[in-house]
Amino acid sequence: MRATATGRGLERGSRLLGGLALYGVSTALLVRAELGADPWTVFAQGVARSTRMSLGAVVLLVSAAVFALWLPLKQRPGVGTLANAVLVGPVLDQALKVIPPPQALPWRICLLGLGTVGIAVATGLYVGAGLGPGPRDGLMTGLARLGVPVLLARTAIECSVLAGGWLLGGTAGVGTAVYALAIGPLVACFLPRLAVGPARRTGAGRGLRVRSHVRGEANWVPIVRRSARPWSSLDLGTAL
Repeated sequence: MRATATGRGLERGSRLLGGLALYGVSTALLVRAELGADPWTVFAQGVARSTRMSLGAVVLLVSAAVFALWLPLKQRPGVGTLANAVLVGPVLDQALKVIPPPQALPWRICLLGLGTVGIAVATGLYVGAGLGPGPRDGLMTGLARLGVPVLLARTAIECSVLAGGWLLGGTAGVGTAVYALAIGPLVACFLPRLAVGPARRTGAGRGLRVRSHVRGEANWVPIVRRSARPWSSLDLGTAL
């Protein structure tokens, strides 16, 4: 029994760390594509250009600032929350040092596609590990605790940081739109397959619920609800 628990803990830890490393590298691919990144990266780019800090350092500081907003929302961090805040930024900086910016448009499009898919896989790994949501995800679920609909909370947060980042000089473009349209379906595809513990259907056409069977961690159970129509909106969050 103890050996099984230890093995499961190692598996979850390795998935968490691997997912966060992949997240940093995939974000670097989006940045190098120069076609527009996800809203939070656009915001970090804007702050970095205004302060002359490295992009990874800004990501780390933004994560810390968002994490501070958890306090009034009464959110509880997990190991994964802290690891997310600390690791993604440094990995992003190191990846930017070794990934050269391509000149040809086809290669930039490839980087955009690889980065978007990579972030979806990374999300499946680190969220599926069940060790705590990322700082930004926790902000969304914290607002949901106050009665704000998840869709409204997520949309308001993403639009606000995107607008702020663009005004500060961040790169928003067609890649931002591609990311926004693709990331939901991709995460819905990968998360049930990468989560630790069995996935079960909640009903034909109604969605997938991924549960972690580790005792005492009900707050960190990742959930993906998917409509029968693949093009419809998705709701990615954590069980409250």
